Amino acid sequence: MGFKRQSVWGLIFTASVFVLMIQPAFAETGNKSRKISQQPQEKPSNSEQDNQGGIVLITGVKANPTDNGLEIVLQTSLAKQLQVINRSSGNNFIADIPNAQLQQATGDAFKFSSEKPVEGITEITVTNLDGNTVRITATGQTALPKVELFDSGQGLIFGLAPAASTAQKPDSKPEETPSEVEKPASETPSQKPSQEDETIELLVSGERSGYRVPNSSTATKTDTPLRDIPQSIQVIPKQVLEDRNVTELTDALETAGGVTSLGARGSSVFGEGFQIRGFNVDGGIFRDGIPTTSLGVLSTSDIESVEILKGPASVLFGQGEPGGIINLVSKQPLFEPYYSTSFTVGSFDTYRGAIDLSGPLNDSKTVRYRLNASYDDYGSFRDFVDGDRFSITPTVTWDISPDTSLNVYARYVTERETIDLGLAETSDGVVDVPRDRFLGEDFGEFEQDQFNIGYTLNHKFNEDWSVRHALQYLEYDPLRYNPLYDSFDEATGELSRTEYAAGGTYRRFFTNADVIGKFKTGSIQHKLLFGAEYRRNTEDPSFQFSNPYPSINVFNPVYTRRPYQIAPEFFRDDKVTQIGIYLQDQIDLLPNLKVLAGIRYDSADQFRTVRNLGEPREEFEQTDSAWSPRFGIVYQPIQPLSLYASYTRSFAPSFGASRNNGEPFEPETGRQFEVGAKADLSDTLSLTLAAFEIRKQNISTTDPNNIAFSIQTGEQTSRGVELNLGGEISPGWKMTAAYTYLDAFVSEDNTDIEGNQLPGVPENQLSLWTTYEIQKGNFAGLGFGLGLFYVGSRQRDLDNTYKLPSYFRTDAALFYKRDNWRAQLNIENLFDIDYFSSANYDYVGGGVNPGKPFGVSATFAIEF
Repeated sequence: MGFKRQSVWGLIFTASVFVLMIQPAFAETGNKSRKISQQPQEKPSNSEQDNQGGIVLITGVKANPTDNGLEIVLQTSLAKQLQVINRSSGNNFIADIPNAQLQQATGDAFKFSSEKPVEGITEITVTNLDGNTVRITATGQTALPKVELFDSGQGLIFGLAPAASTAQKPDSKPEETPSEVEKPASETPSQKPSQEDETIELLVSGERSGYRVPNSSTATKTDTPLRDIPQSIQVIPKQVLEDRNVTELTDALETAGGVTSLGARGSSVFGEGFQIRGFNVDGGIFRDGIPTTSLGVLSTSDIESVEILKGPASVLFGQGEPGGIINLVSKQPLFEPYYSTSFTVGSFDTYRGAIDLSGPLNDSKTVRYRLNASYDDYGSFRDFVDGDRFSITPTVTWDISPDTSLNVYARYVTERETIDLGLAETSDGVVDVPRDRFLGEDFGEFEQDQFNIGYTLNHKFNEDWSVRHALQYLEYDPLRYNPLYDSFDEATGELSRTEYAAGGTYRRFFTNADVIGKFKTGSIQHKLLFGAEYRRNTEDPSFQFSNPYPSINVFNPVYTRRPYQIAPEFFRDDKVTQIGIYLQDQIDLLPNLKVLAGIRYDSADQFRTVRNLGEPREEFEQTDSAWSPRFGIVYQPIQPLSLYASYTRSFAPSFGASRNNGEPFEPETGRQFEVGAKADLSDTLSLTLAAFEIRKQNISTTDPNNIAFSIQTGEQTSRGVELNLGGEISPGWKMTAAYTYLDAFVSEDNTDIEGNQLPGVPENQLSLWTTYEIQKGNFAGLGFGLGLFYVGSRQRDLDNTYKLPSYFRTDAALFYKRDNWRAQLNIENLFDIDYFSSANYDYVGGGVNPGKPFGVSATFAIEF
């Protein structure tokens, strides 16, 4: 690819063009190689010498969109004097130009930068390294950018990417990457480029696939390398989701260390339940940094990755539990056309179809779109249980100007599913019945329509200061209708049940604004984040739960199949408003010593009303406020190793309608100390080791002087060690592994449960998912996957009445990738073990959920 000469005031022409063609891995099908040519070095005439004693002046940098990405044009009158010396470091491709200086006529004279110019590239910078060297840096988002250098004579080819993913020129072979990209002083005729090829071109592709994700924005709200963050973060990338063929968040989180499921699918007032480091994730699920709520299943069909921030996160995300948060990162519009469709068929009458479409809407690519849609129709190994779900997510990004971008999105989900409360239990354990035994009624269903719409506006004032504003409205109207479990008679096998129904409309409004700036105080570099946030939640649920429903015998079930009338008897009407202001500073004291400090102030107002049928309405008002600090330090004795320590806090207001002797309860608080190490074992493989202690305080306990009241003297503690490994061990061999040791217990209480283990928390948890894809030969593209999942025994409740047994499950996969299509076979529970995946811990009326038996799913996907 060549570029025509340009005239700047009639004298300056384009001397060197660095073409940074960013194409995501999933848009690489059919990608053709590009050439890089460079004029042989010639001695400049005296008239060409500048006023800096032979230093070539670069008087301007331009970023121009092309058909395939972006070109960075360096403007100078001495094209033939530019040489390129390149190397890589972590996710950075670095090109140094000796005997040159950047002195722009407009803007920052000595620096040019562009953050996230296209998908897959985090940042591109052009700056003066020293008095006689210009450095160009391209940072990949998930891996080292792929770079291809070719000249017009086909005599010099450099592939700066893994051989398996580097596009090659026809009839050419990739060679090892040299440390310098320079033409020899003399060339053979076959090597000499044509006179019209007077530019240097670098093709850089953002590598999106892989198991190692080096950057995250969840912990800091700025795109920051994970090794620079003094807190444990685990990222589950899209490639892992695809290789495991998981479509629901519960399954996706099986590879996350220290995360367990609470069950309560479709029937809990909190939606899907999870624990991180032993504490519930109530209100701690976010989508692109914005709180998201769904009483149904959280699908991953339009998700790029899942990020889990371990430990308290109130400094940036407001009220929440101290275990951590889960952030779903949405798929975003692409610069290049991308069309993908997939179809899955699996055991238990499971069928799924999905499409993913993206690309530019105009020639300049300033307006881009993405559309994700999926439909699931699924059965279950459990008798009478089935469901279906449809979701569609359109997104449009408009680059209003080079400095301003607007992203507008919407999402609609409609779903229906048979409510399944699991197996009945006694004080000694789970009742011994077949794992497919269903104890509800087939008319009992959960159904929900959910809709949200929002936008994010980004504006850059200059290269150092920018502002980001987000707004979102979310609404859902769930209906839960099924008999709840009541009591179990061990002698007769009869399980008594209660009529239950719950409905209502839930509305969530969220907006925030962040100002992000970079500046220096002397030699110390700062990245400042200042933000303000407003949330308003309104809901009007109604409940029915008093009337008995005919019992069922768990050993010989006879289903009544008799629906009952919905007649609500308890009503709520709630309005909750939260305002937060936060400040964060990422400080580089030295190149290898970094500090992260932040503080947040929150004020939460609750106005709640409750009413029993036939009784007057009661009103409750409550206002809580809290300061949430965070401090951490990172020391990097060598470039690939980070040692860190941090202190963080959280707070969570009590439910506004709960009263103790007429007075509201104080917010629950949490604090965490964490130390750890993060190491880049190679450019494609990283390791994180963390040790932590979390204490959750202000937990309500029984007042020893009056058992009718409670006092907030309880405390729960979680201590543990986590080890996470993720990335590519060798070409084609990828792995993500996690081990967690956790001791979560009641550390203070007025009753005899002090010292008891927290429910649902295994002491030991291990997960490993690994794939290998053959790279060469006739079987290139053929791959295999293996998954190992161990979950230790867990206490059923806070009284520690009995334990759910441990289990070790094996999964497997077989896949074949060729050109633009992929065929895949996934096996869950290869050896068909019996196990219990979770229990309904966070509400009454449910039992224990058995794990899935042996199951197979087959997927075919194609990209256009």
